[in-house]
Amino acid sequence: MIISHQHRFVFAAIPKTGTHSVRQALREHLSEDDLEQVGLFVNKRFPFEELAAIKHGHISLQQIRPFLGEAAFATYFKFAFVRNPFDRFISYCAFMTRADGAFLKNPGQVMRYILDDARARQHVLFQPQHTFVTDADGTLLADYVGRVEEMQGSYEAICERLNLPAATLGQVNSSRRGSYRDYYDDALRDSVAALYRRDLELFGYGF
Repeated sequence: MIISHQHRFVFAAIPKTGTHSVRQALREHLSEDDLEQVGLFVNKRFPFEELAAIKHGHISLQQIRPFLGEAAFATYFKFAFVRNPFDRFISYCAFMTRADGAFLKNPGQVMRYILDDARARQHVLFQPQHTFVTDADGTLLADYVGRVEEMQGSYEAICERLNLPAATLGQVNSSRRGSYRDYYDDALRDSVAALYRRDLELFGYGF
Protein backbone atom coordinates (compact mmCIF):
# COMPACT_ATOMS: atom_id res chain seq x y z
CA MET A 1 0.00 0.00 0.00
CA ILE A 2 1.02 3.58 -0.66
CA ILE A 3 -0.42 6.62 1.10
CA SER A 4 0.44 9.99 -0.42
CA HIS A 5 -0.48 12.94 1.74
CA GLN A 6 1.01 15.26 -0.86
CA HIS A 7 -1.21 14.01 -3.67
CA ARG A 8 -4.02 12.79 -1.41
CA PHE A 9 -4.34 9.19 -2.58
CA VAL A 10 -4.28 5.65 -1.24
CA PHE A 11 -3.13 2.80 -3.47
CA ALA A 12 -4.33 -0.57 -2.19
CA ALA A 13 -1.97 -3.19 -3.59
CA ILE A 14 -4.00 -6.33 -4.25
CA PRO A 15 -1.69 -9.37 -4.62
CA LYS A 16 -0.92 -10.70 -8.09
CA THR A 17 -2.28 -7.67 -9.94
CA GLY A 18 0.91 -6.04 -11.17
CA THR A 19 1.33 -4.04 -7.99
CA HIS A 20 5.10 -3.71 -8.24
CA SER A 21 4.89 -2.01 -11.62
CA VAL A 22 2.45 0.52 -10.22
CA ARG A 23 4.53 1.04 -7.09
CA GLN A 24 7.62 1.80 -9.15
CA ALA A 25 5.79 4.41 -11.19
CA LEU A 26 4.13 6.05 -8.17
CA ARG A 27 7.37 6.27 -6.19
CA GLU A 28 8.59 8.90 -8.63
CA HIS A 29 5.96 11.27 -7.23
CA LEU A 30 6.24 10.61 -3.50
CA SER A 31 7.54 13.07 -0.93
CA GLU A 32 9.32 12.35 2.34
CA ASP A 33 6.03 12.61 4.21
CA ASP A 34 4.33 9.96 2.09
CA LEU A 35 4.10 6.38 3.33
CA GLU A 36 4.54 2.93 1.84
CA GLN A 37 4.41 -0.61 3.17
CA VAL A 38 5.97 -3.33 1.05
CA GLY A 39 7.89 -6.54 1.68
CA LEU A 40 9.09 -7.78 -1.72
CA PHE A 41 12.03 -6.23 -3.61
CA VAL A 42 11.81 -3.22 -1.27
CA ASN A 43 11.31 -3.42 2.49
CA LYS A 44 9.29 -0.55 3.96
CA ARG A 45 6.82 -0.31 6.85
CA PHE A 46 4.05 2.01 7.91
CA PRO A 47 4.61 3.90 11.19
CA PHE A 48 1.66 2.01 12.65
CA GLU A 49 2.81 -0.85 14.84
CA GLU A 50 -0.22 -3.04 14.21
CA LEU A 51 0.10 -2.83 10.42
CA ALA A 52 3.91 -2.88 10.37
CA ALA A 53 3.77 -6.26 12.12
CA ILE A 54 1.98 -7.74 9.09
CA LYS A 55 5.32 -7.52 7.19
CA HIS A 56 3.80 -7.39 3.70
CA GLY A 57 2.27 -4.53 1.77
CA HIS A 58 -1.12 -5.96 0.90
CA ILE A 59 -3.12 -3.87 3.36
CA SER A 60 -6.85 -3.50 2.78
CA LEU A 61 -8.69 -0.20 2.70
CA GLN A 62 -10.71 -1.35 5.70
CA GLN A 63 -7.48 -2.00 7.64
CA ILE A 64 -5.96 1.41 6.90
CA ARG A 65 -9.14 3.39 7.51
CA PRO A 66 -8.80 3.89 11.31
CA PHE A 67 -5.12 4.84 10.97
CA LEU A 68 -5.74 7.32 8.19
CA GLY A 69 -8.69 8.96 9.93
CA GLU A 70 -12.22 9.43 8.62
CA ALA A 71 -11.64 12.89 7.13
CA ALA A 72 -8.66 11.79 5.04
CA PHE A 73 -10.24 8.46 4.18
CA ALA A 74 -13.31 10.21 2.83
CA THR A 75 -11.38 12.72 0.72
CA TYR A 76 -8.28 10.85 -0.47
CA PHE A 77 -8.57 9.15 -3.87
CA LYS A 78 -8.53 5.41 -3.16
CA PHE A 79 -7.70 3.02 -5.98
CA ALA A 80 -6.57 -0.51 -6.75
CA PHE A 81 -6.17 -2.93 -9.65
CA VAL A 82 -8.00 -6.23 -10.13
CA ARG A 83 -7.45 -9.20 -12.41
CA ASN A 84 -9.58 -11.97 -13.84
CA PRO A 85 -9.79 -14.43 -10.90
CA PHE A 86 -9.20 -17.44 -13.15
CA ASP A 87 -5.99 -15.91 -14.49
CA ARG A 88 -4.94 -14.67 -11.05
CA PHE A 89 -5.32 -18.14 -9.56
CA ILE A 90 -2.96 -19.56 -12.18
CA SER A 91 -0.45 -16.83 -11.35
CA TYR A 92 -0.78 -17.67 -7.66
CA CYS A 93 -0.18 -21.38 -8.22
CA ALA A 94 2.89 -20.76 -10.37
CA PHE A 95 4.33 -18.24 -7.89
CA MET A 96 3.85 -20.44 -4.84
CA THR A 97 5.58 -23.43 -6.47
CA ARG A 98 8.31 -21.51 -8.30
CA ALA A 99 11.10 -23.05 -6.19
CA ASP A 100 10.50 -26.64 -7.33
CA GLY A 101 8.69 -25.94 -10.60
CA ALA A 102 5.77 -28.17 -9.59
CA PHE A 103 3.22 -26.10 -11.47
CA LEU A 104 5.17 -26.35 -14.70
CA LYS A 105 5.37 -30.14 -14.33
CA ASN A 106 1.75 -30.81 -13.38
CA PRO A 107 -0.42 -27.68 -13.20
CA GLY A 108 -3.72 -29.50 -12.64
CA GLN A 109 -2.35 -31.39 -9.66
CA VAL A 110 -1.00 -28.21 -8.07
CA MET A 111 -4.29 -26.37 -8.64
CA ARG A 112 -6.32 -29.15 -7.03
CA TYR A 113 -3.92 -29.40 -4.11
CA ILE A 114 -4.08 -25.68 -3.35
CA LEU A 115 -7.86 -25.62 -3.62
CA ASP A 116 -8.06 -28.44 -1.06
CA ASP A 117 -5.36 -27.12 1.29
CA ALA A 118 -6.74 -24.97 4.13
CA ARG A 119 -3.30 -23.49 4.90
CA ALA A 120 -2.77 -22.42 1.31
CA ARG A 121 -6.15 -20.71 1.26
CA GLN A 122 -5.09 -18.58 4.24
CA HIS A 123 -2.13 -17.07 2.38
CA VAL A 124 -2.55 -13.38 1.56
CA LEU A 125 -1.91 -14.01 -2.14
CA PHE A 126 -4.88 -16.36 -2.21
CA GLN A 127 -7.38 -13.93 -0.67
CA PRO A 128 -10.31 -12.77 -2.83
CA GLN A 129 -9.67 -9.37 -4.36
CA HIS A 130 -12.84 -7.76 -3.07
CA THR A 131 -11.63 -8.15 0.53
CA PHE A 132 -8.97 -5.50 -0.09
CA VAL A 133 -11.38 -2.83 -1.33
CA THR A 134 -14.67 -3.41 0.50
CA ASP A 135 -15.83 -2.98 4.08
CA ALA A 136 -17.30 -5.65 6.35
CA ASP A 137 -20.71 -5.19 4.72
CA GLY A 138 -19.29 -5.66 1.23
CA THR A 139 -19.59 -1.98 0.24
CA LEU A 140 -16.93 -0.87 -2.22
CA LEU A 141 -14.52 1.58 -0.55
CA ALA A 142 -12.32 2.27 -3.58
CA ASP A 143 -13.06 5.29 -5.76
CA TYR A 144 -11.52 3.63 -8.81
CA VAL A 145 -10.72 0.01 -9.67
CA GLY A 146 -8.42 -0.47 -12.63
CA ARG A 147 -7.95 -3.70 -14.53
CA VAL A 148 -4.76 -5.62 -15.16
CA GLU A 149 -6.10 -6.46 -18.61
CA GLU A 150 -6.15 -2.72 -19.38
CA MET A 151 -3.36 -1.74 -17.03
CA GLN A 152 -1.69 1.06 -18.91
CA GLY A 153 -4.97 2.77 -19.72
CA SER A 154 -6.19 2.36 -16.15
CA TYR A 155 -2.97 3.81 -14.79
CA GLU A 156 -3.19 6.77 -17.13
CA ALA A 157 -6.75 7.43 -15.96
CA ILE A 158 -5.52 7.40 -12.36
CA CYS A 159 -2.71 9.83 -13.17
CA GLU A 160 -5.15 12.16 -14.91
CA ARG A 161 -7.41 12.11 -11.86
CA LEU A 162 -4.44 12.92 -9.59
CA ASN A 163 -2.93 15.46 -11.99
CA LEU A 164 0.28 13.44 -12.23
CA PRO A 165 2.33 12.80 -15.38
CA ALA A 166 1.69 9.29 -16.65
CA ALA A 167 4.55 6.93 -17.39
CA THR A 168 4.77 3.65 -19.27
CA LEU A 169 4.51 0.87 -16.73
CA GLY A 170 7.32 -1.66 -16.65
CA GLN A 171 6.97 -5.39 -16.06
CA VAL A 172 8.09 -6.50 -12.61
CA ASN A 173 7.79 -10.01 -11.15
CA SER A 174 5.94 -11.22 -14.24
CA SER A 175 5.97 -14.65 -15.89
CA ARG A 176 5.19 -15.94 -19.34
CA ARG A 177 2.44 -18.48 -19.80
CA GLY A 178 -0.23 -19.34 -22.29
CA SER A 179 -3.90 -18.56 -21.88
CA TYR A 180 -5.22 -19.31 -18.39
CA ARG A 181 -8.10 -21.23 -19.99
CA ASP A 182 -5.66 -23.92 -21.08
CA TYR A 183 -5.06 -24.95 -17.46
CA TYR A 184 -8.68 -25.66 -16.51
CA ASP A 185 -11.02 -28.57 -16.79
CA ASP A 186 -14.69 -28.19 -15.88
CA ALA A 187 -14.22 -29.21 -12.25
CA LEU A 188 -11.33 -26.79 -11.66
CA ARG A 189 -13.23 -23.99 -13.37
CA ASP A 190 -16.27 -24.57 -11.17
CA SER A 191 -14.17 -24.74 -7.99
CA VAL A 192 -12.35 -21.49 -8.70
CA ALA A 193 -15.59 -19.81 -9.75
CA ALA A 194 -17.18 -20.80 -6.44
CA LEU A 195 -14.19 -19.58 -4.44
CA TYR A 196 -14.05 -16.19 -6.16
CA ARG A 197 -17.75 -15.74 -6.90
CA ARG A 198 -17.91 -12.28 -5.28
CA ASP A 199 -14.89 -11.10 -7.29
CA LEU A 200 -16.50 -12.31 -10.49
CA GLU A 201 -19.76 -10.54 -9.67
CA LEU A 202 -18.34 -7.28 -8.30
CA PHE A 203 -15.73 -6.73 -11.00
CA GLY A 204 -17.63 -8.20 -13.94
CA TYR A 205 -15.33 -11.07 -14.88
CA GLY A 206 -16.11 -14.45 -16.38
CA PHE A 207 -14.21 -17.48 -17.59
